[in-house]
Amino acid sequence: MTTWNLSGMRSHLFICNGSSCMRKGAEEITLAIRDEISELEMDEQIHTTRTRCNGRCKDACIVIAYPQGSWYKASSTDTGREIVRDCLAQQNNQHTVYRTIDGKMILNPEVASITGIDKNK
Repeated sequence: MTTWNLSGMRSHLFICNGSSCMRKGAEEITLAIRDEISELEMDEQIHTTRTRCNGRCKDACIVIAYPQGSWYKASSTDTGREIVRDCLAQQNNQHTVYRTIDGKMILNPEVASITGIDKNK
């Protein structure tokens, strides 16, 4: 297993490759995100990891950016590329489903997404 030197890392993108996301183009979105990082020559600043299900299947494909704490709805390869540029600008854009504000996850009402289920019920 490779251990990357992450000392220059600004963002870590976790790209859901669970079954629902894969059915909605996660493979192509993953490749587009990685291609955009390479084209922008940001390989030293943005790291990517494929994950399994992140529990937001109805918003597939989900991309989570840390340390920003933003959860994105990547519905196309173009959106995946926009997410990379958004991470570099450190802004929350139109594809952000949830973002972290003052340590709390806040749902973005401008993005068509589900609220989700209450885990305590």
